[in-house]
Amino acid sequence: MQFSVYQESHIGGRKVNQDRMGYSFTRDALLLVLADGMGGHLHGEIAAQLTLQTMSALFQQQATPYVRKPERFLEESLIEAHHAIHNYRITHQLTETPRTTVVVCLIQHNTAVWAHCGDSRLYWMRQGKIMGRTRDHSHIESMISKGLISPAERNTHPDRNKLYNCLGATALPKVEISRRASLLPGDLMLLCSDGLWAVLPDDDLAYHLYNDTIVRAVPDLLNAALAVAGKHADNTTALAIMWQGSPVVDSVFSVTHGSSSTMISTEALPQNLIGTTIHGMQGAPLATLELDDGVDAFNDDEIEKAIAEIRGAIEKSSQMLK
Repeated sequence: MQFSVYQESHIGGRKVNQDRMGYSFTRDALLLVLADGMGGHLHGEIAAQLTLQTMSALFQQQATPYVRKPERFLEESLIEAHHAIHNYRITHQLTETPRTTVVVCLIQHNTAVWAHCGDSRLYWMRQGKIMGRTRDHSHIESMISKGLISPAERNTHPDRNKLYNCLGATALPKVEISRRASLLPGDLMLLCSDGLWAVLPDDDLAYHLYNDTIVRAVPDLLNAALAVAGKHADNTTALAIMWQGSPVVDSVFSVTHGSSSTMISTEALPQNLIGTTIHGMQGAPLATLELDDGVDAFNDDEIEKAIAEIRGAIEKSSQMLK
């Protein structure tokens, strides 16, 4: 399994960045998650963080090295994240439950399936064309689908910020799951918050991601959205990958960083090892390698060697950037 990945987030004109993003991977599976804490409720960043942590923890439990029932995993994990948010409110005696929108994608065996609650979006692109994207769980999208208003009114209608689905609400979230999508080398997956898609047209997103590398296109798009929105800019976040499938020749496991960009090849990654950029509330370095609890198939020397190779690749790349 090979893919390039880039992720970046900006606070915009807000006091707090309530967006969270991250990815986890095993030898045969990749999980992408982006959550946008809802600013109309207190502690949206906590809801977003708990969502990422819950998804990552369950992925680490079930991806051995791939998830057997992807659709069931996505639905149950998001419901579990919803419960984790409510439990946090009770434990910390918050006056209201934090809320977040979320979009998540699971890729394995050259097949992607995704799920979402709210208006955090996923775009699947191929050769500059949008093959598919999530449909927002919003009042606006509902009215458009019923023919009550024109799609041109998305960004100007007074009800454009009204959502009917999220994690942390009183009712259980309605998890919308996609059909399985067969990926080809060169396909792009973009997960983003409304700070990006609500400002720039879909065609602009597709054009820039097709005509440049993700390490250049993603920050360019984020900066463009921030410039257009100005001082009223929302938190603006994107996580993108270019899928490269399985390599023809054998390769060693590697993680190579350039800025926040990563090329990952997992062909030689031991089955019981998991890489992740999803961390707890206090944060941690961008790249980590975690051992799946309960699995002891490799001795300490082999594990230390794998970790040393990853650290070496990161340090070498960092020196090249200076």
